[in-house]
Amino acid sequence: MEDKNVAVCFALAEEAAAFQKLSENNVPVFLTGIGRENAEKAGQAYLAAHTPSLLLTCGFAGGLIAELKIGDVVFEIPASAAGGNEVFAEIRSKLSAAGAREAKVFCADRIATTAADKKKLREETGADAAEMESGAIQALCRRQGIPCVTVRVISDTANEDLPLDFNQFLKEDKSMDMSKLMMAVAKAPWKMGALMELQKNTKLAAQKLAEALWATLKD
Repeated sequence: MEDKNVAVCFALAEEAAAFQKLSENNVPVFLTGIGRENAEKAGQAYLAAHTPSLLLTCGFAGGLIAELKIGDVVFEIPASAAGGNEVFAEIRSKLSAAGAREAKVFCADRIATTAADKKKLREETGADAAEMESGAIQALCRRQGIPCVTVRVISDTANEDLPLDFNQFLKEDKSMDMSKLMMAVAKAPWKMGALMELQKNTKLAAQKLAEALWATLKD
């Protein structure tokens, strides 16, 4: 990017770690936590102290169409995006060159944990992928006139069920209740294989996202 005043946000440290390692922490990163409310609070706090010329809201997403596979990187530049046409043209070109595809990304209030959930979301929204934070970040940036682009990587596909309904383990503040999660795993040890496969997929997805982001921002 010609303009280096770019910031990147992720919901969780697990989503950010691969990018921070690859970029050697040369790009400002902040974490929002899970969900729209946490993203709005964290975004407000960050933008109160910083004014990036471009903010990328990044992390994992569930695929809602069969064409999207684990590790595929997608991005969305909102039709109502705030100013900066040259910025958007450059980031679109660089993301595309890095292998990302433009898509419609829906900001949901819950984790879509089953293929049926994802099918319903696709039918209701026409979106290609779903996540839980970018809508809030996009709205903040729109109000402040800061160009914002959603960049997400597919960590689970449209036709797969997650091993557990992770919504059941979210606390009121949307952080994960690890004790409840561990209890659920203990009660269903046969799901351990699927959970390990999900962990492997999310690690791959984080690496693919990191590579696409760094290829986009390093020049």
